[in-house]
Amino acid sequence: MKTETSHIKTAIMLVSETGMASARLLLKEFPEAEIFTPRYESGCTHIESTGSFTVKNFNRYDAFIFIGALGICVRSIAPCVKDKYTDPAVICVDSIGKHAISVLSGHIGGANELTEAVAGALGAEPVITTQSDLTGLWALDKLPQRFGWSPTICVSPSTHLLAGLTQTPDDQMKACMNEAISLFVTGQPTALLLEIRDKGTDWMEANLPPHVEVFYQMKDIKLSRFKLVLIVSPRIHYIKDIPSICYVPRVVHVGIGLARQASPTRKVVKGIIEKLEEYNISPQSIITISTINVKRDEPVVKSLQKEYEVFFYTAEELTTMDVPHPSKTVMKHMGTPSVSEAAALLSSGNSQLIMPKRKGENYTVAATLDICAQRRGHIEIVGAGPGDPDLISVRGRAMLEKADLILYAGSLVPRELTLCAKPGATVRSSASMDLEEQFALMKEFYDQGKFIVRLHTGDPCIYGAIQEQMNYFDRYGMSYHITPGISSFQAAAAALKSQFTIPEKVQSIILTRGEGRTPMPEREKLHLMARSQSTMCIFLSASIAEQVQAELLQEYPETTPVAVCYHLTWPDERIFRGELKDLARIVKENNLTLTTMIVVGEAIGNRKGLSRLYAHEFKHLFRK
Repeated sequence: MKTETSHIKTAIMLVSETGMASARLLLKEFPEAEIFTPRYESGCTHIESTGSFTVKNFNRYDAFIFIGALGICVRSIAPCVKDKYTDPAVICVDSIGKHAISVLSGHIGGANELTEAVAGALGAEPVITTQSDLTGLWALDKLPQRFGWSPTICVSPSTHLLAGLTQTPDDQMKACMNEAISLFVTGQPTALLLEIRDKGTDWMEANLPPHVEVFYQMKDIKLSRFKLVLIVSPRIHYIKDIPSICYVPRVVHVGIGLARQASPTRKVVKGIIEKLEEYNISPQSIITISTINVKRDEPVVKSLQKEYEVFFYTAEELTTMDVPHPSKTVMKHMGTPSVSEAAALLSSGNSQLIMPKRKGENYTVAATLDICAQRRGHIEIVGAGPGDPDLISVRGRAMLEKADLILYAGSLVPRELTLCAKPGATVRSSASMDLEEQFALMKEFYDQGKFIVRLHTGDPCIYGAIQEQMNYFDRYGMSYHITPGISSFQAAAAALKSQFTIPEKVQSIILTRGEGRTPMPEREKLHLMARSQSTMCIFLSASIAEQVQAELLQEYPETTPVAVCYHLTWPDERIFRGELKDLARIVKENNLTLTTMIVVGEAIGNRKGLSRLYAHEFKHLFRK
């Protein structure tokens, strides 16, 4: 359940008087909950009986937490249980708070997640029996809620027709889902077809069970090898004889053109949807519909706005799009050679249509895939952290594990960080490559639809040299994203066991460098920045330590604490402490040049002068 458990409407049913302490603790953890009990207790709502209250209010709450014997919990809810898709979450906590048991609506209704939260709050043992949770497998029926997809049954039209004689669509969906879950959790060979890319498909690929094989085109799947097919696609797929579920993401942008006062409205709307279905595009995949602004008040548009988000473009905006089927007639009447195709392309950010213009009696319709969902090459710029492989972010490591190409920043990033690469991945150092060579290598993989990680030291935004790369990616319309990393200045604070800000004394941290071969802006000269007496973290400047010291001494006292940090978090890390007057000598005597950070300021190692506010708040800790 993705819902934040502390914000769901919860009834805490206090059955056992012994459980009062647990009930009050849960009330702190779940402030929107309410305690109900047949006893008269302060801070609780009195009820006549647990059973009658549950029956009357079963569907008025998102969750019930019973505190007491499991048997009483089961008997109380028994008359109310109907459907795991609609029943509230129910858990039971024993009277001494030793176990928290997921009783009803496991992962669908959120009971499993709530059980974990309750157990965490009480220090109890969570008891969960849902097989997919226990085995760590995907909860197939939870994926739509988790990633915003719509599930559909992938069977032939004739099968739909036969099932429809005895079952409602909801019944068909539940039966099909239950069969799929049974096959999946028992480890039957499963084909996974991914025709788009979003956070959900990225997660699936990163957490692939051993019995699941990934495909990107339906023609590559030999169906006879599999017992189950899972699909993430905006397209409608008909699969015969094999249980199949298609998860439909909202990733399709539809553009429409309309004749003046196109009618009847219901017929036109139905026709637009049918044109999409003829092209095997699911109506559930529509994220936007768009058209020219002069059609804003058309009845068809008003009708579509009740269900979809509708965008409007001017003729001038539509004219900017290069479309495959321009029309002289549309140009004559609308002032643009295209409405439906141009509107779809404008909304999607894409340059290709998945359905070219199709004509109805008094309308046209076209569709395209959102550019962000298109399966294409992608570049992830990842901050590697200061050096220790354990200090890369969880997301950063996940990116490395899925990459087809890892291009890492040579001597600045330990090669150990790349050892998690998947089998067959290409791992290259950029130390001996100029920018053009780096670009050529990344583009070669990108054009093949591969996933690329450009691995930079620390956090890429600080002296990461990514500006030129992003300019290149922008110029070629390449997809890229940045995963931040821990900077060496943060590693310095940790290594020095220092808080770089001190209440009422130092409230700013300056990240800068000395002026070497690359000039500094006049307003950012070290001696000017030093006037604030802030904690200063100076990158890339060990080779000009004498110059740095001279500039800093213009503003800082010569006894100001200084730390020179070499290869922070690397196995050969070295840290030298002293005073500002000794900075140049420390650097020279220890032959420090590259990958060295200089930190200066009274915050280094400072343990003095808690503010009056903090001293007052914590004074009880120092009482004898």
